[in-house]
Amino acid sequence: MSHSTVTSLPDDAIEGLQAGTLAPYLGPGMLSLCGTCPVPATPLALAQHLASLSSVPGKIRHRSSAVAQFIENFKHRKTLVAYLDKAYAAVPAPSPLHRWLATLPAPLIVDTWYDGTLRSALSGRTDWAEVQGLSQSEHFGTWTGWYTAAGDAQPDPIDAATVLYKPWGGRLPASNYLCSDTDFVEVLTEIDIQTPIPALVQARRTRLGFVFLGCRFDDQLPRAFARQILKRSRGPCYAVLPEAPTRMEARFLDELRITRIALPLAQAAAVLTGAAALPVA
Repeated sequence: MSHSTVTSLPDDAIEGLQAGTLAPYLGPGMLSLCGTCPVPATPLALAQHLASLSSVPGKIRHRSSAVAQFIENFKHRKTLVAYLDKAYAAVPAPSPLHRWLATLPAPLIVDTWYDGTLRSALSGRTDWAEVQGLSQSEHFGTWTGWYTAAGDAQPDPIDAATVLYKPWGGRLPASNYLCSDTDFVEVLTEIDIQTPIPALVQARRTRLGFVFLGCRFDDQLPRAFARQILKRSRGPCYAVLPEAPTRMEARFLDELRITRIALPLAQAAAVLTGAAALPVA
């Protein structure tokens, strides 16, 4: 059975987000809503940024994980982290959609990019916590790190009203990054048995569906993470995906029974935040 496609934002998706029964799942495309963006806002932009700081072979210049691996191999992990810290030192101003998402009673928000935009949007609240994926090259045997809303590291899971889950890490608060090929291989080796996914996230997802915003699934990495993060989730799932899906994206949407919302992200954001939406072209 093929995935379904709709051309307007379903009421069920809006109401589910507002009620906290659907969890936002954010990708780097969210940064397209932030106006002038001071950080690399796509995997390609990150690859090009890293390549501008270190000479790398031309054949890998368009793959951020391969560029990161080359830098890690030949210039040390600390150099890679320093380059990523520089790339994401600035925090983009949260868009109206970021700010709206930060007001929701969401038990879980997944954010799969390295910027601190949503953390900034959440800064007016104290009832949230963050859990990030950790690189095994720096934290061997420890898969995740927990942080309070103030950014203080905690040894144990935090049962906050909203948990922000950044499976690839982030610049804030502690410069944790899953970025190199080795980082991802280490996690993907274990992710089928769910070891890298926090138990609290596993528990909360059983009561949730997901709404993908700013995500593409035209690469194996985002598909692999989404597949495992959504495992045993309650559903339903929606994805704002204006572009016609690639063959592999279509298979992924079919597999996870994700309804595609064929709207530009900016238009979906306008509907969600209560602004007047433009007609579908």
